[in-house]
Amino acid sequence: MPDSFWILLAAKMLTTAIIVVAASKVVERAGPFFGAMVATLPISAGPSYIFLAAEHGAAFVHDAALTSLATNAATFGFGAIYALLASQRPLWFALGLSFGLWILAALALVRVRWTVETAGLLNVAIFIPAWLATRGCRATPPGRPPQTRWWDIPFRAALVMALVGFTVVIGRLLGPAEAGVAALVPIVMYSLAIILQPRIGGIGAGAVIAHALPGLVGFGLAVAVMRLTVLPLGAASSLALALCVCICWNVGLALARHIPLQRAARS
Repeated sequence: MPDSFWILLAAKMLTTAIIVVAASKVVERAGPFFGAMVATLPISAGPSYIFLAAEHGAAFVHDAALTSLATNAATFGFGAIYALLASQRPLWFALGLSFGLWILAALALVRVRWTVETAGLLNVAIFIPAWLATRGCRATPPGRPPQTRWWDIPFRAALVMALVGFTVVIGRLLGPAEAGVAALVPIVMYSLAIILQPRIGGIGAGAVIAHALPGLVGFGLAVAVMRLTVLPLGAASSLALALCVCICWNVGLALARHIPLQRAARS
């Protein structure tokens, strides 16, 4: 592998680790919703697609994005299952079962020939029951204040960097459909669960992941936009447009939540 690959990989690992640690701090200080908004930005998938575009070109990204869109539906399921289990089960069980089911779903999805329409419908079909099932998780405040340990931040950063590095290297060796799945491995949500559940309890960690579900809707829209625009616009413009979609969606969600709260406080 060329030296440029390792440099970019190190940059992605470091950036993702910084963002995940920052998101966990936001959760602890500003609450689950705002932490989830940070976590559902394209922190991991974005750099993965930059790698794919630089190495394989727009056509490869075009093919990979379609599988990524379908895989986003599996991430709705992962988030909902973890959120529902985390309040009652230990981390190893809640995260192991939810992520294990995500892997099985991803293996099945990669074998299907998707269109934008069918992959979009799959997202809707999974999101609606996942959103409804986790209403109680979003309404429940964290169960306990954070438990601070001196090694937390180095451990968080090292763990996330290891997960990112493994995923990128594996994704590089695969074809476009498999790379589209590898780019959508829920590294950030997985890492947040590992970090937050021991610190704020399963109820609080589940609330963060449950709040992430609507953010994933915007991410799915961004992947669809990338699929539709990468060939006519080129990879750079398409990726920038997809990033704008993610940011605008999460800002819109934050405003939609903030404005009613302000009105309620004034009345």
